[in-house]
Amino acid sequence: MLGNVSRKQLDRASGGFGDLGADDTGCHVIHVDMDAFFASVELLTRPELRGRPVIVGGRDNRGVVVSATYEAREYGVHAAMPMAQAVRQCPHAVVIPPSRGEYGRYSAQVMEVLESVTDRVAKVSIDEAFLDVSGSRLRLGSPARIARLIKDEVLRRTRLHCSLGVASNMLLAKLASTHSKPDGLLVVPAAKGAEFVQRLPVQALPGVGPSMQARLARYAISTVRDLAELGPERLQSMFGSHGLALAEQAHGRDARRVRNERPEKSISAEHTYFDPLYREQDVSRELLRLSDKVAWRLRRAGLVAGGLGLKLRRPDFRTLSRSVTLTAPTDIGQEIHAALLPAAEALGSAPGVRLLGVRAAGLLEAATAGRQAALDERPRARREAEQALDAVRDRFGEGSISAAALLAKGTQGRPEPRPEEH
Repeated sequence: MLGNVSRKQLDRASGGFGDLGADDTGCHVIHVDMDAFFASVELLTRPELRGRPVIVGGRDNRGVVVSATYEAREYGVHAAMPMAQAVRQCPHAVVIPPSRGEYGRYSAQVMEVLESVTDRVAKVSIDEAFLDVSGSRLRLGSPARIARLIKDEVLRRTRLHCSLGVASNMLLAKLASTHSKPDGLLVVPAAKGAEFVQRLPVQALPGVGPSMQARLARYAISTVRDLAELGPERLQSMFGSHGLALAEQAHGRDARRVRNERPEKSISAEHTYFDPLYREQDVSRELLRLSDKVAWRLRRAGLVAGGLGLKLRRPDFRTLSRSVTLTAPTDIGQEIHAALLPAAEALGSAPGVRLLGVRAAGLLEAATAGRQAALDERPRARREAEQALDAVRDRFGEGSISAAALLAKGTQGRPEPRPEEH
């Protein structure tokens, strides 16, 4: 994806670090940072203010700056600055009070895009997140290509721009996105992490604020390269345990892992198809496969679903979703499939289906929720049949057995590749 970009374009889009190259081998971490998020959301309904310095925050002198456009930032305006100071530095700026609810709505759309790429998403704030895409490369391509897909999809869905950093760890990815702003994408090759970070001023490192910067200046340390040349022992003697952390950062090292700490509010499974589905029977079969996976996970967790969600993405990346409220909670794949199939048929398969997803929501404890058999259902028959499959899966793995209806015509008993689960 980056191969068609000229060196001059790459430099402009990556904060002047285009000479690092674009080798993304081993770069499994992506940092996504929305550009001037609050101000950009406000401009969606005020397009006449584009290109002008705009400040979002309290109008009185006691307020603070929430966000500012890049035109205002050229005058030194930044978030958390007292509004009185910001207006003095940029007196011709337009000041807008923060909107209620809009930021969360747009943030949710951005996070939905990220979670469609991988379930390993660590949301840092309303406009910033890390992703570990090591498990997404097979279906979506290289990390740089995934980053470009994210960038394009966020813009398409929200009309907002974001900057992305692609690197081998969280520290480098965060620094890369910062230095690709605005609206940029910077890849830091794994072999050049130390070279990249050592070209930065020392205050670029996390945890080096004005106070620490002043302490370092007393030792004539102004760049990350200065830190690296001192070595860990000297830095430890000067700053204790913080000195050891600085030494690690000065060489571009970071042992943290991208972790999603949010409690599970839904259980889902989805699959992206390299060859889109165009036949109703193929969509129905794949919907049953995903329903079966979600039901298995529900039963393993001792949960039942009170509601369901269907996600369908077209080859042009247009994404459609539908929700279904169940009359009785369930953990049975056939029931999930039956409830979602009418919605899938209504959306139609003729334009093609590039991604299909099933989500179980409104989760309840199975032991206390209770469920009533349908009039035409032999008591417990369906659930017992699926539990029989569970016993095999639990011993030999989830892909070891499937319902007969899931076997594609002509596969001679071989199940199709299993979908990615989230």
